[in-house]
Amino acid sequence: MSMATAHTRVSFTTLGCPKNEADSDHMKALVRDAGYLIVDSPDEADVAVVNTCAFLTEASEESIDTIFDILMDDAHLDGRPPKVVVTGCLPSRYGKDLEDEMGEVCAFLSCADESSIVDVISRLSDSLPKACSTSKDPVRCDHGPSAYVKISDGCDRYCSFCTIPFIRGRYASRPASEIVAEIGILVGSGVREVVLVGQDTGIWGHDLPGAPVLTDLLEQLASSYPDTWFRVLYIQPEGITDRLLELMATTDNLCPYLDIPLQHVSSRILSEMNRSGSAGEFSQLVARIRERVPDVRLRTTFICGFPGETQEDFEELCDFVREAGFDYAGVFPYSQEEGTVAGDRADQVDPDERIDRANELRRICDQTGFAKTARHVGEEAWVLFEGHEHTDSGQEAVGRTMGQAPEIDGGVHVPDADLTPGTIARVRLVDSFCYEYEGECIR
Repeated sequence: MSMATAHTRVSFTTLGCPKNEADSDHMKALVRDAGYLIVDSPDEADVAVVNTCAFLTEASEESIDTIFDILMDDAHLDGRPPKVVVTGCLPSRYGKDLEDEMGEVCAFLSCADESSIVDVISRLSDSLPKACSTSKDPVRCDHGPSAYVKISDGCDRYCSFCTIPFIRGRYASRPASEIVAEIGILVGSGVREVVLVGQDTGIWGHDLPGAPVLTDLLEQLASSYPDTWFRVLYIQPEGITDRLLELMATTDNLCPYLDIPLQHVSSRILSEMNRSGSAGEFSQLVARIRERVPDVRLRTTFICGFPGETQEDFEELCDFVREAGFDYAGVFPYSQEEGTVAGDRADQVDPDERIDRANELRRICDQTGFAKTARHVGEEAWVLFEGHEHTDSGQEAVGRTMGQAPEIDGGVHVPDADLTPGTIARVRLVDSFCYEYEGECIR
């Protein structure tokens, strides 16, 4: 065997949510630090790592299609496909059954085993990794202006429609020391925004010694890195505490942004989802948030067509959305998942009806969201610039306000602006289209 050299090329393809992106970045950094060459495309790779999503059947199918696309691709530089390693949720959910069905794949790594990625690549490439540091500090790859950081993994909620506890296991908070060390590495490499993610970020710390809470972590991060934006995603309604709202309203570098997955508003449907709440309780929650943090942007998630959902339940959901006026919302037709309590129910809503309801609710959410976006035209905002786009009218600098999360909430486009990625500049929002803004820098 030879030592790892630039001739051993490894690509990473990541599917699914930001939590998977953070996992891929950790694996990529381990592979890079072991002396292997990271390449952008499986077409260039000797070993192609596919980090999969299997939260829904549709996501599992997309993952499988992606794997076979790589295996069957004849466009590889060497005229042969790379050796494929499948990681993440797909092998975690399906285990041995997946291995039996996909013999073309060279190796499978569950979520819990991803730290052994270097050993797998060493075996498949016949090249030894270089001597690696024995430090327990987390490793990350070079980043753009924004990066995801996981503060927890797993989930204890066991919602009746969800497979995450079976894929990711029980809830486990990462110690604050690990999180702070990782963020220090990212900030040192030029990251200007850190997005904290987990299955249920609002209960971070409850399982750690001393039972710290999320606001303890946020205070530490915000004060330690005052020039870095911090954003938190995936806070369940129970996690919206008065202290969190106070901190968000008074901390300049904590984004006034909340992503609260409500899923539904019918108390009966929520109970059958193994969740809590009602339209009235959620209306009070939204009002409390906006009273405490007047400039907050709110994102949520809804499921349409859950088993037993009646037309009346759906109309209650639509009425709530019209009145609540969320800035952004993700809307999904219910997916009947094998092994879940809801998936075994006999009162499944017709799949076409699920899609029709989701499309109708999505239309209402967009109508509300577009109007909310337009209301901010004329305001000034700090914008974190991430890159440039070439359009028919010339080059535009593209960034986001504190009220726009990466990849999902649109952006701010400033024509004829030559702004380096990572720059935070004051911008006047002069026009909007859907969830996008056109802006002009304030000199």
